[in-house]
Amino acid sequence: MRVLVIGSGGREHALCRALRRGAQKGTHLRLFCAPGNAGIAEEAECVPLSATDVAALADFAERERVGLTIVGGEAPLAAGLADEFARRGLPVAGPRREAARLESSKVFAKDFMLRHKVPTARYRVAASVEEARDILRGGEFGDAGSPVVVKAEGLAAGKGVVVARDAAEAETSVVEMMEGGRVGGEAAR
Repeated sequence: MRVLVIGSGGREHALCRALRRGAQKGTHLRLFCAPGNAGIAEEAECVPLSATDVAALADFAERERVGLTIVGGEAPLAAGLADEFARRGLPVAGPRREAARLESSKVFAKDFMLRHKVPTARYRVAASVEEARDILRGGEFGDAGSPVVVKAEGLAAGKGVVVARDAAEAETSVVEMMEGGRVGGEAAR
């Protein structure tokens, strides 16, 4: 069987290792990982394709007759990888883009939880640094000395959450996220 794992982190390394070790004796497993990394290369054939280059990954899976693609991270799912693979009739383990929004969009996830009465912490969304400052200074989340969690809206490669000790640290984090390049694109909301 031919299996393609999408990603380059520890999760994908663990998946490749488990697949390699779990392969039944006498069966032929051809294991690919895109893009992979040096550690993953010990378990799988690394393919130099971006994990979010959906068309190139689907073309590769078709060309190599991949029997199953496993998506490790959130970014390829948010890019619609599972949707495209399903459209082409390629077997894929991973949710479609709309379902992946629970992971890729904090606002969507919070709204979903409220709509379905799933207990969750109180939150507010700010579109600018000034709006975030007004929220932090408004007292809704305690006084200036209260801890508060600041989260970027979208995927932020592990840099999108700060547990601030007080409002001043929260404001600094907001500025870094929204203006300082700490996170990029849609995450800076």
